[in-house]
Amino acid sequence: MMETKTFGKLYLIPSLLADTEPLEVLPLAVKKVIDMVDHFVVENEKSARHFIKRVLPSKDQPSLSIELLNKYTDTTELERLLEPCKQGKHMGVLSEAGCPGIADPGSDLISLAHVLGIRVVPLVGPSSILLAMMASGMNGQNFAFVGYLPIDKQEKKAKIKQLEKLSRSTGQSQVFIETPYRNDKLVEDFLSILSPFTRLCIGTNVTALNESIKTLTIEQWKKRKTEIGKVPSIFIIDASSPIQMG
Repeated sequence: MMETKTFGKLYLIPSLLADTEPLEVLPLAVKKVIDMVDHFVVENEKSARHFIKRVLPSKDQPSLSIELLNKYTDTTELERLLEPCKQGKHMGVLSEAGCPGIADPGSDLISLAHVLGIRVVPLVGPSSILLAMMASGMNGQNFAFVGYLPIDKQEKKAKIKQLEKLSRSTGQSQVFIETPYRNDKLVEDFLSILSPFTRLCIGTNVTALNESIKTLTIEQWKKRKTEIGKVPSIFIIDASSPIQMG
C-alpha cells in the first residue's frame, strides 16, 4: 500500500499594527503557534525577529529558519519557500503589519500552498481594513478594498470620481490605503474631488493608544484642519445616503 505523504501546515500569523503589547491585540493562539514553528517566511527579517521576540522572549532565535518574501521575490522561488511544509514541518507566514495575504505579498505563496495540497491555517489578528470598516458606520455588507489609487494626477481624479459614482449607485463603500508620506495629499484630493455630501472615514494608527477613526461628510471635513502626517492610515468613502436624524 502506498504511503500518503503528510505535509506540514502553513500558519498565517498576524502581526501588530502599532507599538502595543502583543497580547492586547493578539490571541494566545498566535503565541502558541510561534512557540511551535521554527520555519518562517517574512517580509523583513529584522522586524520579524523583533516581533517573535516580543511575543515569545524565550524563543531560541539562532535556531529559526527565516526566508524573505517581498515584492522583489521571483515567483519561481515560491515553491522552494514551501519546502519545509513539503517535508512535514509546520511553517509560519508573517506580514510586516496586520494579516498575511491582505494587501500583502504573502497571497501568492498561500495560493501555491493550496495548489500543492498544503493546509493553510489563518490565525485571528488585527486588520486595519476591517477594524476601520467596523468603526466607520458605513456599509459593512457591501464594501471593496481598492488598495492604492493611481499616482498620475488625472488618472487618480478619474478613479476617485468613478468609485464615488459606483458607491452612490450600489451603496458599496470603497476602502483605500496610501503610502504614509502621501496621506495629506490624498485627503486634499478627496476634499477637492468628492461631492460635499459623500462621507469620508479616516482611520489613523489603528489599535495604537492614539488611534483615531472618524467619519464626516466632505463638507464637514472642509471645515476642519485635517493634517494626518506620515502615519499608517485607512480611508473609506461612501456616497450612499446615510441614516437621517429625526
